Amino acid sequence: MTIYVGDKFSLDVVLGTAMIDMYVKCGNVDSAREIFDRMQEKNVISWSAMIAAYGYHGQGWKAFAIFPMMLGCGILPNRITFVSLLCACSHAGLVEEGLQLVSLMWDDYAVRPDVKHYTCMVDLLGRAGRLDEALKLIENITVEKDEGLWRALLGACTILGRLDLAEKAAKLLPELQPQNPRHFVLLSNIYSKAGKGKDVANIRDLMMQRRLKKVPGWTWIEVDEKIYQFSVGDKTHVRSKEIYGMLKSLRKKLELASHFHCTNFVLHDVDEEVKLGILYTHSEKLAISFGLIATPKGTPIRITKNLRVCGDCHTFIKLVSAITKREITVRDSNRFHLFKEGGVLMWGLLVVGLLILVILVFLSCHIQPKHALYS
Repeated sequence: MTIYVGDKFSLDVVLGTAMIDMYVKCGNVDSAREIFDRMQEKNVISWSAMIAAYGYHGQGWKAFAIFPMMLGCGILPNRITFVSLLCACSHAGLVEEGLQLVSLMWDDYAVRPDVKHYTCMVDLLGRAGRLDEALKLIENITVEKDEGLWRALLGACTILGRLDLAEKAAKLLPELQPQNPRHFVLLSNIYSKAGKGKDVANIRDLMMQRRLKKVPGWTWIEVDEKIYQFSVGDKTHVRSKEIYGMLKSLRKKLELASHFHCTNFVLHDVDEEVKLGILYTHSEKLAISFGLIATPKGTPIRITKNLRVCGDCHTFIKLVSAITKREITVRDSNRFHLFKEGGVLMWGLLVVGLLILVILVFLSCHIQPKHALYS
């Protein structure tokens, strides 16, 4: 049986790729790789799906390892492949590798970069603190700019405190998506962080006029085949007392480890003590505390959040993973974060330099001129 979707794909390829996608979205990238390795036939979509899987899980070095294997099988990359690779570079902090990929796209593979590729690059440069380069890239590209491009710049500006660039991006976003409350909330948070109370009030008034409400943060965890949901400061769970007891115990241990909560991630017009209380009871912290008391020692903890994980919670989870010897997987609105004994797969960083060097040597030896590839 064959399926046609612009090209001829076998049922094995279609089902295999679908299973890879399913396992990745469930947070099980190892099972996705097992399915991929067992596939007798692979096309550019299945290769790109596996590259995206590693990128989505923050394992950029593994995504790069897949790429030369794909080329060695005679499969040429397409625009989706490069989006997947650039996303992997962004999440793994591989700045120079990402810049090189963009130049390879058109020069060697005749794939013209579009707004998705440039959005990945803006995110990559922004995460590396190279905001001026990111803005220059946006200003120089000729493709139509969308909200994703400006949102990538805004995210980096907010974290790094670049109010000038953040305002520019944030003011454009409500024009592109006037009914999306997230953009107004981001702009309000920027003004709040900068101490501009009047501007915060103006944004809130505008949201009220348009009947826009901030999306509340929720975190879910599955224990014994039952889903539990938590919100910030949640005390509705029947084991709430135990949960807060565990959270208090973790807090004391983290304070001994010199982890102090960063109240910049709680942007409200309240004093520092109240901010700290809000940050201390973020929904993901409650869910993880519940997971620690409700699951056997040493077993992995997996949680899902509908919004981005804040910087303080990211650090909190990393340290909790270390002191409890638990593997913790967090799926937020952007990607997966895998914490293993205090790191985000830190062992891979020890070999990434050598791996990237090998890949670049491979590419320089095997890349053919564009006219040979597309004659």
